Parts: sequence; C-alpha cells; structure tokens
Amino acid sequence: MQLQAYARVLLKRGWIIVLLAIIAAGSAFVFSKLQTPIYKSTVALSAVPSRPADWGQTQAIKNLLRLYVQQMQSPMLTQPVIDKLQLDVSPQKFVSYLSMSADEADLIVKIEARHALPATAAKMAQTLAESFVSFHNQENLQIDQRDRVLVSILSNSTSPEIHSPKTSTNTLAGAVLGALIGVLIVFALEWLESDIMRTAEDVERHIGVTVLGAIPTIGDKSDAAPARRRLSQSKKQIICPHCGKPV
Repeated sequence: MQLQAYARVLLKRGWIIVLLAIIAAGSAFVFSKLQTPIYKSTVALSAVPSRPADWGQTQAIKNLLRLYVQQMQSPMLTQPVIDKLQLDVSPQKFVSYLSMSADEADLIVKIEARHALPATAAKMAQTLAESFVSFHNQENLQIDQRDRVLVSILSNSTSPEIHSPKTSTNTLAGAVLGALIGVLIVFALEWLESDIMRTAEDVERHIGVTVLGAIPTIGDKSDAAPARRRLSQSKKQIICPHCGKPV
C-alpha cells in the first residue's frame, strides 16, 4: 500500500484511532485513581571487612550478602519488628511487603518496604535495618576481631514516595494501547471493504484504467409509477389541431 493510500485511510477513519485512544487513556486514568496508593521507602546497609586490604575477606563478603538477605527475611528478625511496630500481620505477610537486593560490586544490601501508609513504610525499612545491625553485631562478638564483617546503615530510610499506581504512566500506556487497537480495527475494516467499488476512483485504482463515463442509476419502481401517470396525463391533454379532439 502506497503512502497516499495510508493517508487516505487515516483521513477517512482516523477518528476511530483517536476515539479508542481517548477511551483507553481515560479508563486507565480512572482505574489508577480507584486503586489504593502504595508507598515505598528504602534503607541501604553496607558491609565492609575488618581488614580492607584482605582480598579474600572481601570476596567472602560478596557471598555473605545473600545470607544477610535470607536472615532479614527470617521470622527470627521479622517478628520483633512486627511486635515493635504493632503490625497485625504474620512474618510471611510482612516479608511480602519487602524487596531486598544485594549489590556485590559495592557490598551494599538495600531494603525496600512498601505499605499503604507512608510513615509505616519508612518505619518498616528503618526498624528492620536497625534490628539486623544489632543482630549482626551480637554475632560478631563470637568471631575473632580480624575476621569480622562490619555492617552499618549506609543511609536511613528515604522519604516515602509513590510505588503504585503510576497514574501518568498507566494513562500514557492506555492511550498507546488504544491507538494500536484503533489502527488494527481501521485496517481490518479497510481490508473487508477492499473488494467493494463505490466510485469511479475505486474502479480506476482497481483496474488501472481511466474511467471515461458511467451508466446512470435507474430509479425504483415507486419513482417510475408517478412518472408514468404524469406522462399519461400529459398525453390526454394533447388536442388534434384538425378535428379538435384529444389524441
């Protein structure tokens, strides 16, 4: 299909694309506004070897980071946090509010807490980080000082921000999706009507020959009947000039 044909299709049915894009964007906007906002807050923990020049100890810490994540998800650490914050959830449910990641390059563990209440999200992340640091320091007391891994809070809980829904993102995605569906519908309709020729231009495009003339459409019988009656009446009004009688 040539560019002119695409332009013709868009000019003819472009309103379908615009309408579906508006409907989809509006629906996504309303759906986002009806959802309960979820806030997130993040705390970063750093782990450093007691002997920074010891390459072997540094490599060992990279493996320990995954262990630290598992420990912070265990009921042994989450239950005291739940009790301290007076949350009415189980340890498993509490963990579902968390997202943890270990950065082996920078020896950092990030704790991200999500909750419908922004203050609660910040307290969850901060309290869990403090509880783990206290727990780890107690474990260090049983290890030789030269072999200890020092864990501390690198940055306190960040100011809570919206995690979901992303209203602007959802609205834009809805508009794009609606426009794509509109494009598919437009070209589907054009494909269904591709074999129907309504005008001389359609015939010229189909056979590649210029149309020189067209046979006029014959009217319906309902239109022809009054015409015949009028013709009959007009004939009765014709008078012969010689005898003076109607023909």
